[in-house]
Amino acid sequence: MPRILGIDPGSRITGFGVVDVEGSRMRLVAAGCVRSVADDFPSRLKIVYDGVLEVVGEYRPEAMAIEQVFVHKNADSALKLGQARGAAICAGLARDLSIYEYATRQVKQALVGKGGADKLQVQHMVKMLLNFHAELPLDASDALAVAMCHAHYQQTRQRYAVSVA
Repeated sequence: MPRILGIDPGSRITGFGVVDVEGSRMRLVAAGCVRSVADDFPSRLKIVYDGVLEVVGEYRPEAMAIEQVFVHKNADSALKLGQARGAAICAGLARDLSIYEYATRQVKQALVGKGGADKLQVQHMVKMLLNFHAELPLDASDALAVAMCHAHYQQTRQRYAVSVA
């Protein structure tokens, strides 16, 4: 049963979500947030790196799926987000994980059926598909969505490989 770690990177809050995949079924293993409370930016990046390392060590996923950075209005924010994303990716690579990247619209399309879905719609679908009824921070539900998106794409790739073989 493959175990996938999803990451929603952020320089202040990095969401994580871990799912086990068996066929077309997914089971929630863990979800939460790494909170970077340091004032200086380099220290926040270290907290992201260390936090993701800790999650990988505890849950032992086989792959990491992470959201790609997009530039909306503020280039400085996008640069900081990209650096936090890099810290998370390096933590996964330090534990020899395969890293898969997905655009935000791709994740929303896979979970909700439309690439322009808002965070609450994504959270609703994550909770529905995982049969989870408790509180779930938006950053954690976004991370679970990335992991679930990866599971969906992997299943599609496998079905396609079987059909052309």
